Amino acid sequence: MNLRQLRYVVATADHGTMTSAAQALYVAQPALSRAVRELERELGLELFARSGRGVVLTPAGEQVVRQARVALDAVDAIEGLAVTRADGRGAELRIAVTASLEPELTGGLIPRFARDQPAVRVRVVRCADRDQIAAVLRGGRADLALTDLPVPGDMTAHPYEQREVVLISPRALKVREPVPPAALDGMRLVLPARGGARRAEIDTMLRRIGARPVAAVESDERGAWLGWVRAGRGSLLWYRNQIDDTEGVTVRSFMPPLTRMIGLVHAHRRLPPAARDFLTFAKQAPHRDDHAR
Repeated sequence: MNLRQLRYVVATADHGTMTSAAQALYVAQPALSRAVRELERELGLELFARSGRGVVLTPAGEQVVRQARVALDAVDAIEGLAVTRADGRGAELRIAVTASLEPELTGGLIPRFARDQPAVRVRVVRCADRDQIAAVLRGGRADLALTDLPVPGDMTAHPYEQREVVLISPRALKVREPVPPAALDGMRLVLPARGGARRAEIDTMLRRIGARPVAAVESDERGAWLGWVRAGRGSLLWYRNQIDDTEGVTVRSFMPPLTRMIGLVHAHRRLPPAARDFLTFAKQAPHRDDHAR
């Protein structure tokens, strides 16, 4: 019996089919099935029985999986000790994020996590868009990511917080408040450049509400967006909680509200201990919006 076989058995029990377990473990389905059969022969026990298109644990299999989880948790704990370096610094945790959500990470989550886990060194992996985030997760260049949801099907997502999308307009713009989404039809907007993930997300949202605005400015220079709004070039769709400077602009809510969910995301593979600790911390930590209430 080896650790690989134990991980294969636990994954199969969690996913219910050999195919789904193989995809989650990034192995070929025949190799997974062969390893499980070898373990069954070694133990002299039948661990799985067929049920429809999937498999279910036998009574003996349930006991094996229960003990296997204990063994794997112990191995993870040992590995967590092994990655702590002699200089006193702990494991490195790599979190990918786009520029628009980086303030959420570096201004809130990471400092609070560092107080709880001072031995873990967190490195931020900056990505241009959500497509690049998926690429760095698939390539193992980041353990976790904070991004807009939904994400591709080969990623695991943990919803973190729902964000309100608001309209930031020049002071001179007259529009009903709260703003009906239909008011965006024909409105001049400052938009991300065409072809990027952020622009695709906004275009999808606009199509969903049936609005066809006019692209007054198309640019990925986020630092210039508010300046263009103040200059009267157009309005901007942005997250309410990320607006720090409202001088010279008006911020309006939509009715019904426009919202986006952000979440922590990772590839379908077993996370290192530091990443699992960060996920647990993020789910339990009070959100900034909670403090504002």
